[in-house]
Amino acid sequence: MTNKHLTDTSFSDFNFAGKIMQGIKDAGFSQCTPIQAEAIPLALAGQDIAGQAQTGTGKTAAFLLATFQRLLENQPNHKPNQPRAIILAPTRELAIQIHKDAEVLGRHTGLKLGLVFGGTGYDQQRKQLEEGVDILIGTPGRLIDYFKQNIFNLKAIEVVVMDEADRMFDLGFIKDIRFLLRRMPPPQKRLGLLFSATLSFRVTELAYEHMNNPQAVKIETDKVTADKVKQTCYMTANEEKIPLLIGLLKHMDPRRTIIFINTKREADRVWGFLEGNGLHAAILSGDVPQKKRMQLLEQFQNGDLPVMVATDVAARGLHIPNVSHVFNYDLPEDAEDYVHRIGRTARAGASGDAISFVCERYAFSLPDIETYIGHKLPTNPITSDLLADVAPNSRKPAPERKTRHSGNSSKRGRGTAPRRRR
Repeated sequence: MTNKHLTDTSFSDFNFAGKIMQGIKDAGFSQCTPIQAEAIPLALAGQDIAGQAQTGTGKTAAFLLATFQRLLENQPNHKPNQPRAIILAPTRELAIQIHKDAEVLGRHTGLKLGLVFGGTGYDQQRKQLEEGVDILIGTPGRLIDYFKQNIFNLKAIEVVVMDEADRMFDLGFIKDIRFLLRRMPPPQKRLGLLFSATLSFRVTELAYEHMNNPQAVKIETDKVTADKVKQTCYMTANEEKIPLLIGLLKHMDPRRTIIFINTKREADRVWGFLEGNGLHAAILSGDVPQKKRMQLLEQFQNGDLPVMVATDVAARGLHIPNVSHVFNYDLPEDAEDYVHRIGRTARAGASGDAISFVCERYAFSLPDIETYIGHKLPTNPITSDLLADVAPNSRKPAPERKTRHSGNSSKRGRGTAPRRRR
């Protein structure tokens, strides 16, 4: 870990309540990241923000701290079924991570947190809402499900946060977001905080339609990818990908490695060859039940699971410290997905490696990726010592997965985030 990603601005420079400063100390924070140093004073002054910064740069702490301060400054005047702040996230993984961070930073504030997402815990989440929360964190589909059942309403919202706004568009959530925003107090009567890795035209349009003259805060807009990600690629034939992957993993220390695959079927195939050749791995994809996903992520974070084979369901919202390597086994077909994938490593000032396979099937994506990131990917030669000897019959069968059910009500299916493709 390095402090070079931090600024000279200290959290103690802001007029945070003592209860919030205790949480900041608990989290081990002292100096602000650039997005925190620029966004926090604006938010504390009541200015709506449309913020852009690279993934892993502290956006979550920025909007959580501003939200806590706003709520502590104002006297609550709401009913139990009326949350005072709402934080919208595109994926359940991101919602869960925001909630974890909020528990640490807001531990001493006395503010009650609520967490809502699809795939599991329907009745438990509903009961939590019925008992009342101050800050509601969740994914749009499940939130709208409960909202339409009158479990809660949005008439007392003082702060609304939209995190990963560009991903909201990618996952088809924008109609849901607009539905919720239109049922809150007008923008002039609430604080609006929007954060996104990219402030595209469509994101900017959303901000200016549903926010109160938001001020744009852009950090390092000339650098699309983090400085400390070492990016390389291999020009490989399709049949070389498995031997090359296994060979590279055995030449390095894959203590915490994520391998991104474009399809679930191919993810099963890659996992089978890894397990069959002495490399312990697990699969994280959209059809893995939520409870199992959380268990796998915990094992990966704890270092008990060295390799995670993932589809793009895991490309955003995961804050896992010290990810050493990210593999693009398949190049993504969307250049932005490349940035979000490799952003799983080199977070919070650390360094990491991003290795991409440019194969016959997905090579067409390379020019768009290089145009988007603004530079060519260095190419490494494939030498014979890098290609492992992989027997065709060494592949283990894919793990069986139970069909995931989100509940008896057909409405509950809204809580599962739709995927743009595959």
